[in-house]
Amino acid sequence: MVSRFPTDLAVGIFVALLLSAFGVSQAGAQPEDSLQAPDLTYAVGADLSFLKAAEEQGTTFRDEGEAKPGLQIFREHGYDWIRLRLFHSPDELPNDLDYTIDLAQAAQERGFQFLLDYHYADSWADPGKQPIPSAWEGLSPEVLADSVYAYTRRTIAAFREAGVMPEMVQIGNETRNGMLWPTGKLPDHWDQFAALVKAGIDGVDAGRGQAPRPLIMIHYDQGADAAGAKAYYDKFNSYNIGYDVIGLSYYPWWHGNLLGLRENLLSLTDNYDKDIILVETAYNWRPSEYQDVPAPYPETPAGQRDFLQSVHETLLSVPSRQIKGIFWWEPAVMESPIRSRGMFDEEGNALPVLDVFEKHKHGVAGGANAPE
Repeated sequence: MVSRFPTDLAVGIFVALLLSAFGVSQAGAQPEDSLQAPDLTYAVGADLSFLKAAEEQGTTFRDEGEAKPGLQIFREHGYDWIRLRLFHSPDELPNDLDYTIDLAQAAQERGFQFLLDYHYADSWADPGKQPIPSAWEGLSPEVLADSVYAYTRRTIAAFREAGVMPEMVQIGNETRNGMLWPTGKLPDHWDQFAALVKAGIDGVDAGRGQAPRPLIMIHYDQGADAAGAKAYYDKFNSYNIGYDVIGLSYYPWWHGNLLGLRENLLSLTDNYDKDIILVETAYNWRPSEYQDVPAPYPETPAGQRDFLQSVHETLLSVPSRQIKGIFWWEPAVMESPIRSRGMFDEEGNALPVLDVFEKHKHGVAGGANAPE
């Protein structure tokens, strides 16, 4: 799709030169942080970045046999947050700015809060790859940071102007090994990685105008690696960059067992004064990851539900108010390999896993027949 904005590079250079001419840093040009960030109680969410594309391509989702909009199904089952990724200039995947704004607006109409996940790439960014957008290739570290700032500022402003200012923003996706390689690749370029993250956070502040400041998340993928997570956040915190939430991923076939997840959660709550969200988790309802090795849960609809129930109970068992939520990754997609991790079968029928949060989320406070 055609971008609604001028090139980030040109804007980034112009912003840097203009601020420099007046002797003002990017951070110093931001609005005051006097407006309170949104309160975070306990988020029950899902990354539904492919939902709109799936429905537009003819995928129908059903709950107890009845066809319904996917967003409605998740709200009825207790979900109150949506996570949406944003790619810079995607060629094949749908997750550009216009698409993401449209989906965020549809979610807001149904009462969802919104977590925006910046990949700072034209396609997938994760610990094994953090490809620099084609528009930014060959830039010096300083100009790249300016481009990150300008792009983040302009896209956040677009969400704000569209009436869907995110309540939370991820600066980078699964950044254990940095982002925007090779400039921000870890462990060799911590200074440059920190500068890129700070540029993104400053861009959020500049783009939000007078809207409340979104909560800022820094995302580490290996949710069961207590030693690795502590080393990462110790190093990151040494740069004195303000953020609010530690995000973790947990896929047992990559990251380990539930005891490791619990140990990491305990370590993080002991060592950092940050809220913590398990921002990605999933399990398969049909054979996929455990065909040759023992599985912690059967890869069946019942096993998938038991997995999510156990993960959620692990979070709830941690004796800290810092544990602030859980998100399933891509539960509603078209038929594809990742549909095995989804919450609907081949015919689009809801699977048992969708019911896990109902006993935690349903209930009426202050009912008319309640005793005085």
